[in-house]
Amino acid sequence: MDGGKFLYQLLKVVIGFIAAVLGCGLFLSWGFFRGGTPETDPVGFAATIGAGLVTASLVGATALVPATVLIGLAEAARLRSIIFHVGAAGALAFALWTLGEEVGTADLRPGSAVALAAGFVAGAIYWLIAGRSSGGWHGRARRRGAKQPDDQAD
Repeated sequence: MDGGKFLYQLLKVVIGFIAAVLGCGLFLSWGFFRGGTPETDPVGFAATIGAGLVTASLVGATALVPATVLIGLAEAARLRSIIFHVGAAGALAFALWTLGEEVGTADLRPGSAVALAAGFVAGAIYWLIAGRSSGGWHGRARRRGAKQPDDQAD
């Protein structure tokens, strides 16, 4: 294990999580409020950005513990696939969105597609910053049957 690589990856994980939460919050705000462009409606655009920042703080507080578990799993298992990161973040966002709903209802909660898409956006942002190098601090993976310099010759 390389301590320098570990600290660098830890920094990327923190920055990646913050950026992913900000992206998720802004996407949710844009999806629910449908803010206009700065040229056509500057007040609505500023309100959408402000609501996105507040939403990001709420999403970050709610998703911190489950996201930490998923990030720890990805780091330990060296899961670097964009499919894992986007899928896990989407599933987490959808689960948090439907949290508290009655189990017996067959219909999806309104806005479920936007929440799922926001999770996908967050997962893609996290993967771009930290997910592509998940577990890189472990060192080289030893191949089965390959001789290493420290192996004794018989």
